Amino acid sequence: MPPPSHVVDTFLECTRAISSGELIRRESRRDKEFHFQDWFEARLKATGVHFDKSGRNAYPDFVLVEFQEGFEVKGLAWPGREATFDSNSQVPCGYHNGRNVYYIFGRYPAEEEGDEYPVVDLVVCHGDFLNADYEYVHENKSFRGFGGYGDIMIRDRKMYVVPTPFALTAGTTGQQTLILPADVSADPRLELVGELVRVEKDKLVAAYTFDLRTNTLKPEHMPNPEAGKPHHFRAYRPKGSNGPAVSLKTATAGDPRQPS
Repeated sequence: MPPPSHVVDTFLECTRAISSGELIRRESRRDKEFHFQDWFEARLKATGVHFDKSGRNAYPDFVLVEFQEGFEVKGLAWPGREATFDSNSQVPCGYHNGRNVYYIFGRYPAEEEGDEYPVVDLVVCHGDFLNADYEYVHENKSFRGFGGYGDIMIRDRKMYVVPTPFALTAGTTGQQTLILPADVSADPRLELVGELVRVEKDKLVAAYTFDLRTNTLKPEHMPNPEAGKPHHFRAYRPKGSNGPAVSLKTATAGDPRQPS
């Protein structure tokens, strides 16, 4: 039997709050993502679940106590940068430190001048939808010896730029959508609105080198032992809601999914 899950309750509370006009409230001009994170924290509290809130740069942002789940929150200004997001502390994945990880993407008006504004649309997705690799472990490394005096340290502090579900899918704009692995049992409170399949690529990036003389970055590849493996997902909305079907977009030139 799969472990008990709270993600559907969390998603439905988010959709209820959006339908009820419960606004994002910006308490101050602090870090740009925190106002949406605060809105989501209020939704978690409304469900009655117990959770721990992680510190800055910890992963994920919220860890549930009674359930083997965590939530990573990404607020996106719209219109604006919405095709990709930065991940500084961890490569996205669906399983971390013994817990399933779900990503909460909420878009809000970019040009809103006041301190209250609505959630335009929402996607809650399992981390596997963003990345299927569990093997890589993020670490920051450094070495000393750079510069004319040889006493400057270079830090290899990696940032991962990841496509958002809004870039990957059609039919999610203006909607509230939940994307789960296909093997997760259906919930009677939800209706199926899309079958999505992501397929692993032929090659994996195994290493990279940076030439300080020419400022060039060069990736090194290795065969992907899971090449061609499909990963199946299902998209849901609350039962009785209206909206278009959800499907994967076809990758095109310049698409954030394509290697540069």
